[in-house]
Parts: sequence; structure tokens; C-alpha cells
Amino acid sequence: MAKADAWGAPGGKAFARRKARSDGLAGNTRLIAEPTYQRLLAAEPLLRRSIPALIVIFLVVIAALRFLSLMNEHDEIERDSKAVLALAAGQMAQAITADPNAAGANAISLLESTSRQGAMSRAHVLAITDDAFKVIAVSPLSTGWQGRTLDSLVLGGQPLFMFGDRAGVMDVSIAGQDWFAAVSLTGDRKHAAAVLVPQEAVFDGWRKSMSLNVTLFVLTAGVLIVILYAYFGQAARAQAADRIYLEAHQRIDMALVRGRCGLWDWDMVRGKMYWSRSMYDMLGYEPCDSMLSFGEVDEIIHPDDGDLFELANRIVEREIDHIDQVFRMRHADGQYVWMRARAQVIDPEAPEIQLIGIAVDVTEQRHLALRSEAADMRLRTAIENINESFVLWDATERLIMCNSKFQKDNGLSDRDVMPGVVRDTLEERMLAFASERRLANANGPHGGVTLERQLADGRWLQVNELRTRDGGIVSVGSDITQIKLHQEKLVDSERRLMATIHDLSLARRAEEERASELVELNRKYMKETERAEAANRAKSEFLANMSHELRTPLNAIIGFSELMQRGLFGPLGSERYEEYATDINGSGKYLLGVINDILDMSKIEAGQFSLDREEIDLCPLIKETVRVISLQAAEKSINVETRIADTMRLYADRRAIKQIAINLLSNAVKFTGQGGKITVRARNTSGALLLTIEDNGCGIPKQALSKLGRPFEQVQNQFSKNHTGSGLGLAISRSLAELQGGALKIRSTEGAGTIVSVRIPLKKAPPTVKAAA
Repeated sequence: MAKADAWGAPGGKAFARRKARSDGLAGNTRLIAEPTYQRLLAAEPLLRRSIPALIVIFLVVIAALRFLSLMNEHDEIERDSKAVLALAAGQMAQAITADPNAAGANAISLLESTSRQGAMSRAHVLAITDDAFKVIAVSPLSTGWQGRTLDSLVLGGQPLFMFGDRAGVMDVSIAGQDWFAAVSLTGDRKHAAAVLVPQEAVFDGWRKSMSLNVTLFVLTAGVLIVILYAYFGQAARAQAADRIYLEAHQRIDMALVRGRCGLWDWDMVRGKMYWSRSMYDMLGYEPCDSMLSFGEVDEIIHPDDGDLFELANRIVEREIDHIDQVFRMRHADGQYVWMRARAQVIDPEAPEIQLIGIAVDVTEQRHLALRSEAADMRLRTAIENINESFVLWDATERLIMCNSKFQKDNGLSDRDVMPGVVRDTLEERMLAFASERRLANANGPHGGVTLERQLADGRWLQVNELRTRDGGIVSVGSDITQIKLHQEKLVDSERRLMATIHDLSLARRAEEERASELVELNRKYMKETERAEAANRAKSEFLANMSHELRTPLNAIIGFSELMQRGLFGPLGSERYEEYATDINGSGKYLLGVINDILDMSKIEAGQFSLDREEIDLCPLIKETVRVISLQAAEKSINVETRIADTMRLYADRRAIKQIAINLLSNAVKFTGQGGKITVRARNTSGALLLTIEDNGCGIPKQALSKLGRPFEQVQNQFSKNHTGSGLGLAISRSLAELQGGALKIRSTEGAGTIVSVRIPLKKAPPTVKAAA
């Protein structure tokens, strides 16, 4: 209590006594006092609504008072004016009665003197009339009334002319204007004195005063209305500002309450402290508008968490200019709440020290930190007691923690494994590994890293590294020495087993290869057997087909030779012997051609036919071939037409191409009837030469097309059976085309003609040896 009194606390009143004065316990119900600014804002609309009414009442009262004043002034001016008129008229009548000359030669002087004595204005008209009310003298003369009767000028003034001054002052009309008129008769009623004045002249000053007052009233009212408008505008802006302030204040209060924060302002000189509503809410006390004393705040701070007085002395002595401290404060229910207070001196140079700051309820964080510390301790104990080595790195690969097993396996001291050391630096201090191998991870590249390490002492470790959610790396090393020993034994056993299996596989593969070789040999044997049988049949058929071809020219040669030897037709030299010699020559040439074909086919079949490739100009070659067979075609009146470009070239064997063309053209001439037509075409297509020879001869039966082109095969039908030949022309042509990488195709319709197409590549192609079909 002494400390509280020393810092200005009112008798050291504690929160308990403050609470005792409130209704009920603070822990049960808390009545939130309405802030002063809210009460002011609540009372403001009534005051704001009353101001216009007050201003209107003020203007009405001022207008009424001034109006009454002006009307009273109007009446006074009227009375004074009438009194002056009556007095002036009576005075003039008395003067005329006393001196009859006053109505004569001295009339003007009388009028002027009366006007001066009565302090009349120039608007006043004074007149003296006779008994007929004819104007004798008038002032001023500018009126033009001289010599005119007054009753003809004045309307509504008959009582004046009848009774004189007894009629008083009357309102009359002269020339359409309102006048005040007073008439006084002399005693003998021979003369009358009249004084008149326009009402406009009488009230001219009053009207000016009236206009001035109205103008001033209107200006005053306008100024007040402008002020009222400005007031309402300012009031509206003030109301909007108040509303914004109130909403901001409510938001701040809501944010502070929801965030478990409180604002506080500490006046060090006066020893007073202001708390926001959220501060009271956090501690469970009833909010109040008054400031708290230093002693009241100090009483609810836990004594073990620091001395508030010592802290205040340090601030007063300028040792520190801010506060950042965690301490406990007593809640209204008796429990202590952990608070973190932060404050800063507003102006360190000011003579009066004042701090402002916030206080945050950190009870949950404090308890969480304690629980986290206990859990961390349990975790460290568990990690230290496991049999595996353990190390944890952060996202930047700096050491967070490791166990003694990790230190022992890698030969590290306590000084080497200080938290924060870089991984590369720590790995440089480790003992060198005897070997290290990275293993494949079953979960793919994102499943972590698995390593096998053999330490210097011969032990084996399997290290599994995994990424944590925060990007760090946790590494666990398990001792797999026994597993590796068993694995080596299993590998050795497996190696021996695999060697045995390999030997068995080799033996089995050798048996399978021998069986496969036997099957292949058997297949080749059967194939060669079939080919030999086919060749034997073909040769038998060829010999059977060729027997007639060979015997016929030989019989001719032998028979004609015997006739020429015996001289049956006379001595040699006769025309008959010449014909026989011609037949012998033709039969010999035919036999030579057959034998040449057989030899060429034999060379091709034996693979001894050599090609001499060169660049060939096709058009002259074909034309030369056509000239060779032109004699045969001319004998049968066959028209041979060529359609070949002059610039067509290809890379091939000239002799082979010429022989192909001669064989095909010879066949076409041979099987084309009298007057037929043969067409020779050549064109480039897909990088190859396509030579086509088309005739309209007898054609070939469909079933015989498959035999054409095979050695020693001839097709006999009703159109071709009388033609001679070896039957090797098409076979030689096809073999020569295939040797140059080409092909030969035949399309034919019996009785319509035949089309033979030879396809030869334009560029150089590797030679191909075609076996006999």
C-alpha cells in the first residue's frame, strides 16, 4: 500500500473494493458502462432539432417587436403631423382675426412666418381663403392654387369647410393623393386659414425607416438561415464523422476483444492508467470510465513476475523508453492470466512521461509452449534411445538435431554437431565411408533417397532420407550388417545355383540348337529335293518339248545334205540345191539360237552372268532393237510404234537391256497375226524405268500365265503351237530384269493381246542373283 500511495493511488484502493461497490460479482455479470461520447451523441439529435425552432421563434419575436415599434412610430408621426396642422391653421386664423390686413397685403408674410414657426417642410401647403373658400394667398406658389376654390380642390373635406377647426384634421384626397388637411375659420367667417400636407411627405421618413428595418431583418434572417444551413451541414458532417468514429471505435473494440488484446495509457507523472474496454474484458472486471491508479494495477500483477515500481523508476530515470514484458495478472475469478505488455514512451524529450501500448493475452500460447517444450523433451528422449542413427536438417540443409548414435557412427564430437552447422561442413568432418551405393526407391524419385553405406569398421548402414513438409530432410540409418552377411551367403548360394542353372541352360540350348539344325537341314533337304525334282521335271519337259525343235532342223540338215551328197537332182549348183542350202543355213542358225539361249539360261542359273552397268541413253537403244526385228515385222505387215522420250536415261547393263527388248519384241512379233500392231512405251515412275511392250496378238490363256517366265516352259495353244522356239526368252528377260533390281510382269487376254512390263531402277542397285525357278 505504501508503494501505491507513493505513486498517487487514492488510498491504495484495490480492485476488490472497487468491485464491492458494483452490483453483483464481476465473475457472474458485467454491466458495460456506456461511454461518455455515446451519451453525447444520443443527446445531440434533440438539441439539433430544437435549434431551428429557436431561430424561427427568435426571428418572429424580433419581427413582431419591430413591427409594433414601427406602427407606434407611425401613429406618433401622424399625431404630431396633425397637431402641427391644427396648430398652424388656428394660429393663422387668430392672426387674421386680430389684423384684417393680414389677409390682404401681409398674407404672404403671414404664411411664411407661420411656416417658419411651425418648422414645416416644403411639402406643407398654407392657404388663406375668403368666405367662399377662394384661395387669396398660398405658400408655396408652385402649387397653382391661387384664385381657385379650396373645396373644388379638396375631396372629402366638407366637414372642414362647414365646421372649421372643430372638424379637426381630416384625411382628404387632392389630385388622387392622400393628404392631411386642417381648416380654421375666423370669427366673422369672412376668411379661412388652411394647412395641408401630403401623407406621402409625412410618412416619407417612416417608410425609409421601415424599409431599412425590413432590409436589416431580411439580412439578419438570411444570415441566420445561412448559419443554420452551415450548422446543419456541419452537424451532418459531424454526425457522419461521429458515426464513422463510433463504428471505427466499435471495430477496434471488437478487434481487440476478438484478438484478446487491450490498449492502455500510462501517465507516469499523475500515476494514472487508462484501460480500454477489452482490457477489462480479458481480466473479467467491470469496465469504467475513470482512470486506474498505479497501486490498483500493481495489486493484480503476480509478485513473482517482476516489480512494476522498479520498472516505473527506470522509465522515470530515462534508463529505458519502452516495455516488452510477459507477466501474470489476476483474473476476476481469482486465476492468473499470462499477459504480454508492449509500450513505448510517446516523447522521450517531454518533461511529462507518458507511455502507450497494448497488452495481449498469451495464456494459451504460454501453455502451448510449455506443452510443446514437454513434447519436444519427450521426442528428444525417444530419438536418443532408438537403435538407429537419426539426424534432422532444415530447408537450408542446416543441422537441427541428431542423436548420439549418429555421432558415434560418423565419429563426430558434441562440438561438431552444434545446431545450425551446414550439412556440407558436417559431412567433411565425418569419417570416410568404405563404400556407398544409392538404392532404387519403390515410390519413385519423389519417395526419398535410400543409401547403403559401409563404415570404416566394416559395419553396414541403410540410410533413408525423406523430405518433411517444411522442405527439411530427416535421415534415419539402420544397422544392416547381419542382413548383409546373410545376403552375401544367399548371393554365394545363388551364384552357385545360377552357375548350375547356366550349365544346364547351355546344355539345353546346345540340344535345342542341334535339334533346330536338324530341322533346318531336313527342311533344306526337302526343299532341295523338291527343287531337284522340279528341275528334273522341267528339264524332262524341256527335253520333251525340245526334241521336236532339235530333230526337225537336224532332219532337214541331214536329209538335204544326203540329197546333195547323192546328187539325186543332178550335179551341185542347180537352183534346187541352192534352196536346200538355204534351209540348211536357217536350220543351223535356229539350232545356234536355241543352244545360245540354253547356255545363257545356264549361266544365269549358275550365277556366272556378269553385269556391266553404265549410263544408257534409252531412246537410241530401243530404236536399234526395233530395227533388228523390223524385217520380221515387215514380213507380217506388223506396225511397230515407239513412244519414248529422247532424253530418257538409266543406269543399267546395255547388253542385258538390249537382250530383254529383243526377246520381248521377238515374242510380240512371233505371236501377233498378219497386219497387227505393237506399241513400245517407256516412262519414269517412282524412280524407275517402266518399259511396256503391248501387242494385239493371240494372247495367252489365264491358266497358262503362271508358267510363263519359268525356264524350259512353253505355252502351246491353237495360236502358238506352230511357232518354233526354245521357250527361254521370257525366262531370260525376267532373270536379267531381276539381276538389275527390277521385275517383269505379264498381263494378257486370250484373243485380245498381251502387255509385258519391265521395271528397271534408274539409279545403281546392288546386283541380285536369281536362282532357277
